[in-house]
Amino acid sequence: MTTYDVTVIGGGPGGYVAAIRAAQLGLKTAIVEKEHLGGVCLNWGCIPSKALLRNAEIANLLTRGKDFGFSFENLKLDYAVAHKRSRDVSGRLVKGVQFLMKKNKIDVYQGAGKLKDATHIEITAVETAPSVSGNAFTGVIESKHIIIATGARARSIPGVEVDGKAIITYRHALEITQPPKSMVIIGAGPIGLEFGYVFRSYGTDVTIIEMLPNAAPLEDEEVSKELEKHLKKMGINLLTNTKVESLAKAGDGVEVKAGGQTFKADKALIAIGFAPNSENIGLEAAGVETERGAIVVDSHYRTSVPYIYAIGDVNAKLMLAHVGSAMGIVAAETIAGVETVELDIEGMPRCYYCQPQVASMGITEKQAKERGLEYKVGRFNFQANGKALGLGENHGFVKIISDAKYGEILGVHLIGPEVTELLPEWVLARNYELTPHEVARSVHAHPTLSEAMMEAAEAVEGHSIHQ
Repeated sequence: MTTYDVTVIGGGPGGYVAAIRAAQLGLKTAIVEKEHLGGVCLNWGCIPSKALLRNAEIANLLTRGKDFGFSFENLKLDYAVAHKRSRDVSGRLVKGVQFLMKKNKIDVYQGAGKLKDATHIEITAVETAPSVSGNAFTGVIESKHIIIATGARARSIPGVEVDGKAIITYRHALEITQPPKSMVIIGAGPIGLEFGYVFRSYGTDVTIIEMLPNAAPLEDEEVSKELEKHLKKMGINLLTNTKVESLAKAGDGVEVKAGGQTFKADKALIAIGFAPNSENIGLEAAGVETERGAIVVDSHYRTSVPYIYAIGDVNAKLMLAHVGSAMGIVAAETIAGVETVELDIEGMPRCYYCQPQVASMGITEKQAKERGLEYKVGRFNFQANGKALGLGENHGFVKIISDAKYGEILGVHLIGPEVTELLPEWVLARNYELTPHEVARSVHAHPTLSEAMMEAAEAVEGHSIHQ
């Protein structure tokens, strides 16, 4: 029986990063993956969807030719090409992860991993894609430490059967090679909004239904309201504060009843969140504690069983790929006994890649009020930013919420051009306890979108120069 210092169950962005960091620290490391290295993110989530979003951005730009002085006759958009490009991008990154496993001398087991006890993992061969993830394997391995990184799966609506054709989830949506004529999307979170943007850009008649009062319901209300204006301008039929009463197949399509209305469409995409993959992995046999399906962990991602850790979506702290990766590094460093950090989950970056983009970290203004905090707000509109005007993307704003007394950055909320690329400045500032004043006094190059960060920081104290 082979014995490892660390074995990771799950090869997604949390798992493979944890394995690499463990190997870098001199630990004999293995990874068990039943399907594809890179997990959902690289294969059926973050990466291919971003490739599709880029195609959608270009498609929208081409329809605005008049703004930039060019025109087309009979412009044709080929979604099949966009789909192929998304798969090519995904495949390239997956091969990169395979290379990193070899480079770091990590043993890859192709199979489904299940805990026999706290130190043994039973692996059952899965023949789906052995050439992608490693060699198909059946047997038992021993490990001094185990990191569970089994991710999560799309939630469905109780009583509704997802058939993968008319009623689909995000994964089925990424397999579509021709845009449907019509689609109802249930849920206005990141997945629903991003796919709504993609398919609407290729001519699909899109309806988005959200049970909560706003699109992007977890974001600052001002951001949500601004986003809703742009969604409606695109021709997306958005219904908020609306509960789905029924969803069923009807002929070759679907029928959705919501808010007293009936919607018929070719497809219905369910995008109402995720459930941790904590079943059938032997948690009971090892004595690992769960709560409502999520594995219970401490601040270094140890479970209730010594030497077993759980990272990423399976612990349900914050279901984002980059958060899983960060957790994986902390877990590996904790196992190796080297210096590490405790992650500020509330301060993690959160991003929507539809257009306009949305990016945020920390608390919303509503949450600041509910907590009884004394705070200040600084805003700066992209309408007054020279680079945004030059790009023809001058919508949206930057909003900063800071502690009134000490200047602590409580939350930052952005909507506008490339704001997902601008957010890390604020994550860094919060992590190292900078104030908006200190960000404002850092000279930002002109003309750049990042100047909006500086101006919003100045606006906290009422010193913004350009508004």
